[in-house]
Amino acid sequence: MVSKDTVFRQMISHIAASHQLHYDMTKDLPMDDITPLQYEILEFLSVKQPITLSEISECKGISMPNTSREIRKLTEKGLCEKTGDGEDRRKQYIRLSSLGEERMGLAFEHMRKLFLQQIEHASDEEVARISEALDVLGATIFRNE
Repeated sequence: MVSKDTVFRQMISHIAASHQLHYDMTKDLPMDDITPLQYEILEFLSVKQPITLSEISECKGISMPNTSREIRKLTEKGLCEKTGDGEDRRKQYIRLSSLGEERMGLAFEHMRKLFLQQIEHASDEEVARISEALDVLGATIFRNE
């Protein structure tokens, strides 16, 4: 039987490896006029939107004033847009604009090619096991919806 402490140590190792993998997959992305932080915000928006400024601030570990400034810059570049809450006028949601969706589509296509290169020699059975492992992690650790 595997101890929960062993699984915890494995998880820490995988978190570090995930950060390295993310860096490797995004380091050669053409950023043009956006900073790495702005890219991270766009990436977060692309997988979880619409979201509030406070959710972005909390997830990315940046202050609310800095989050507001970065969202303003991304909005001025036409990459995201704000929408109001029908019930609470103080609350605003942020989502990618069509240009932002297009930009992230290109980024994800770049990452997809790198990922497919990594698993090109994996058997169908290994790919199925990877998929199953990711499903289990999503359901138990990452709490994917």
